[in-house]
Amino acid sequence: MCMIFGIDSFLAATFHSSISCSKQKRKMENDNLSVVLHAQGDLRLEQRPVPEPGPNEVLLQMHSVGICGSDVHYWQNGRIGDFVLKKPMVLGHEASGRVVKVGSAVTHLKPGDRVAIEPGVPREMDEFFKSGRYNLSPTIFFCATPPDDGNLCRYYKHSANFCYKLPDNVTFEEGALIEPLSVGIHACRRAGVTLGSTVLICGAGPIGLVSLLVAKAMGASQVVISDLSADRLAMAKELGADFSLPVKREDTPENTAKHVASLLGVQPDITIECTGVQSCIQTAIYATRSGGVVVLVGLGPEMVSVPLVNAAVREVDIRGVFRYCNTWPMAIAMLASKNVNVKPLVTHRFPLEQAVQAFETTRQGVGIKVMLKCDKNDQNP
Repeated sequence: MCMIFGIDSFLAATFHSSISCSKQKRKMENDNLSVVLHAQGDLRLEQRPVPEPGPNEVLLQMHSVGICGSDVHYWQNGRIGDFVLKKPMVLGHEASGRVVKVGSAVTHLKPGDRVAIEPGVPREMDEFFKSGRYNLSPTIFFCATPPDDGNLCRYYKHSANFCYKLPDNVTFEEGALIEPLSVGIHACRRAGVTLGSTVLICGAGPIGLVSLLVAKAMGASQVVISDLSADRLAMAKELGADFSLPVKREDTPENTAKHVASLLGVQPDITIECTGVQSCIQTAIYATRSGGVVVLVGLGPEMVSVPLVNAAVREVDIRGVFRYCNTWPMAIAMLASKNVNVKPLVTHRFPLEQAVQAFETTRQGVGIKVMLKCDKNDQNP
């Protein structure tokens, strides 16, 4: 009797499990809600087919996706520089999710794994790939950059080699924030931030704030951060800025540079410019000590006027930053060790169904980071 009961129970459980899997499959087939930009100002929620992963890809059930300023810029303008929207495109590139299916050649991931997604995937093994600077490859795939779709949807497929397992003590939201955190890591690496560095950060938006976190984690002794917004400067102080500098639009770059020096007692070794605003780039050059480094992270107008001779005669190096490369392992280590805390950056959360409202919140500059929750059954961080 006991054995028969055990077999019956096993068969019943298997039957119910099969039904559950079938329901999940039908749910996936019928619900891949996606945030799609059709044209400038035309943002829609629509259903798209669930993709099938290729041999080296994984299918992900998306969990948390942050809204980036570039997403909003595409929505409002239909383009960023030479990247022009010519057909409907799924937005989103700051993301994490759970593996639900793996391609035939994938061995390091399995269904159920929680992962952070690096959105830039090289399409070919060109000179940039070989030198480890794949972010500069002109043919790179990048989520939500025309013509490539992003991952602001329920289900999304991605190269398995660019999905990174999250430790148990790193949340999905932290996993999504690895993308902006990577910009800060790449900027600080390009700048050469090290023990004892003095740093000025222009702009206390999300990228300025992650640059602050990374600079402090890499050993910067003093960091001053400037911004127009008192609220954002208050957040910067909470995150560890040594000095915050309120600025006004009418301030001259030379005077702002003097204020920076008076706060630090010296001119900073490094300036990380995160706004793209012409006057801020000018400030960055004037403020940085002779022989120092200015890193340009913010993207503004294609042409700007800068005091180039001032930089040249003082041997101030000006270095560009384009996204990032080889940063996810370091970012995950920073988060897992709790040396960096990005959780306070998330100030607003919306379910995927309220994506348009979430985008409008970001456009208005409310809060710091707006996070969309794509899994209807798990709205937790």
